[in-house]
Amino acid sequence: MSDSLAIAQSFAVAQATSTQQALQTEMLRQQAASDQAVVALLQQSVEQTQASLPAGQGQAVDITA
Repeated sequence: MSDSLAIAQSFAVAQATSTQQALQTEMLRQQAASDQAVVALLQQSVEQTQASLPAGQGQAVDITA
């Protein structure tokens, strides 16, 4: 009887660990998608800002020159 209980407990722990890993993986996937959306919004904002500036403005400046 003790062996059956140990096997059942081991199986339950393995299932819980697997579920936790699956949840963590999904959370990372969602965070990555969210980060990509933020980057896209920032890029769009930069492009819109540069489009509204006079010619030559909003470009990278070499501060070492």
